[in-house]
Amino acid sequence: MDYDREKELKAFDDSKAGVKGLIDAGVDKDELAEELNRCQAGLQVPIINLSGIEIGNRREEVVHQVRAASEKWGFFQVVNHGIPQSVLDEMIDGIRMFHEQDPEVKKAIYTRDRIKRVRFESNYDLYRSRSANWRDTLTISMLVSDHLEPDEFPTSCRATTIEYIKNAIECGRGRTFVCHYYPTCPEPELTLGASKHSDPAFLTVLLQDQLGGLQVMHQNQWVDVQPIHGGLVVNIGDLLQIISNDKFRSVDHRVLANNVGPRISVASFFKGVFGTPKLYGPIKELITEENPPLYRDFLVSDYIGKFMSRALDESGLDHFKL
Repeated sequence: MDYDREKELKAFDDSKAGVKGLIDAGVDKDELAEELNRCQAGLQVPIINLSGIEIGNRREEVVHQVRAASEKWGFFQVVNHGIPQSVLDEMIDGIRMFHEQDPEVKKAIYTRDRIKRVRFESNYDLYRSRSANWRDTLTISMLVSDHLEPDEFPTSCRATTIEYIKNAIECGRGRTFVCHYYPTCPEPELTLGASKHSDPAFLTVLLQDQLGGLQVMHQNQWVDVQPIHGGLVVNIGDLLQIISNDKFRSVDHRVLANNVGPRISVASFFKGVFGTPKLYGPIKELITEENPPLYRDFLVSDYIGKFMSRALDESGLDHFKL
C-alpha cells in the first residue's frame, strides 16, 4: 500500500493530541533517517555573570562581554540575573502540568489559528516541513497587546505563568512565550526535537530544564548548550542581525530528541509590536560607504508573515537582503 503522507499528517493534526498522544497510544518506527552529528568536546557557549552590574565598571564589562558573545556566537547564557529560582522552577513545573493533563482539556485550545493568543499545537509548520519535530507547544502571544486577562491562561499553569511573565526581562513590547514539551522519544536517532533554525525575533530568552539537548552551530559544528541551574539562555534573532547589519549574528540552533524525558523549555521571543507601521532596517549609524546596508527596510508583520509561511529550517533572512 502506498504511503499517503498528507493523510497521515491530517490524522495526526485532527487527533489534537500532539506528539505526546503518539507516545500514549504507541508509535510505529518513523521513516525519517537523518544524520545527527554530535559536537566535539571543549567548546562552550559564553556564560555572563550579571552579579554586581550596578557597581563600578561592572556594567561596562558586561556590555563588552555581551557584545563579544553576540558577534562571535550569537548565543550566551546569563546567571545571577535577578529572577528568583523558585519562579523558574515553578514555571517549568507548570508547563509540565499543562502538557501532562487530560488530553481532552488541551484539545479545547488546539488550533492553527495564529490570531488565537493562547493556543496548543504540535509542529506549526506540519504541512510545510519535510519531517515533523518531536515536540508539542503551548503558545502565549502578546504581539498585538501586552495584556492578557488571567482567565485567558490555562488553569493548570495560570499562576506560575503569570508570575514568570511578571518577572521576565522587560525589554520592550511584542513578546511571545513558546512553551515546548519534548516527550521521551523511543528512537531519538531518527528524528529531532526541533530542526535547525534561527529565530524570527530581535532577541530570545530561553528557560530550559536540566535535561539538555539544545545545540548551537559554531564554526561549522554543533555545540551543546549545557544547562546551568538558574541560568537563562539568550540568543540573537534575525531582526537584530538585520538592524545591526550583520554585526550581531542570528545563528542556527536545534534540539536533539532524547530517550529520556520529557524536556521542558520556555522561549520568550521579543519581536516588536506586530501591527506597528514602523519600518526597521540597518541602523543608520552603522552605515558607511565601506559598510553599505545589506538589508532592505521592513515591517515586523512582513517578517513574521514570511517566517510563518515557510518550514522551520528555512531561513527568512535572504528574502530581505539587498
